Amino acid sequence: MLYYMFNKPMGCVTARSDAVHRTVMDYFPSELAEKLHPVGRLDKDTCGLLILTDDGMLDISIMQPRKHISKTYFFYAIGSMDDEKTALLENGVPLVGFTTDRAKFRLIKRFRIGELEEFMPEKRRMRYMKNPDGPAFAAELTISEGKKHEVKRMLEAVGCRIFYLRRESIGKLKLDPRLEQGQFRPLTDEEVCLLKDHSDK
Repeated sequence: MLYYMFNKPMGCVTARSDAVHRTVMDYFPSELAEKLHPVGRLDKDTCGLLILTDDGMLDISIMQPRKHISKTYFFYAIGSMDDEKTALLENGVPLVGFTTDRAKFRLIKRFRIGELEEFMPEKRRMRYMKNPDGPAFAAELTISEGKKHEVKRMLEAVGCRIFYLRRESIGKLKLDPRLEQGQFRPLTDEEVCLLKDHSDK
């Protein structure tokens, strides 16, 4: 079986092919791309850890919501956080059609919006920079569901807007910090075991 870690860059879609956008498969040589498929997905404007494999059972064993495998995301967001908002994120946020499961939130650092200009998407930068002295922050959120746009929707529900989002880990498997965006490498045997070890749920 083949297992690869890929640091997905922003701007490409998680698909085998797309008529309009560059896909994650375009970063792999054709002889590998023919064999691999992405496990789960990351949005076009989200970067970070993505696993690609020829193991057809990995989606079922790792990415299905009912498996409750944790996924940790690092992000920059506009807005402010307090204890009440943190408790809501961690205990369950009411969204359209469902309430999120318990999560773990970690505030890393507070910023002014203007300090994070380099991380903002170009098409929204001018709008965000109209208030450069407004509040912003860096944080991590660990969830176990993975509904569509879930992390962004959770933060929007507490009055914050994410403008940079990176997946850091799936279960116990962490993104290799030496891997630049757009780069990939095979998983080690130890990492394959970590990926398949569900004891952290």
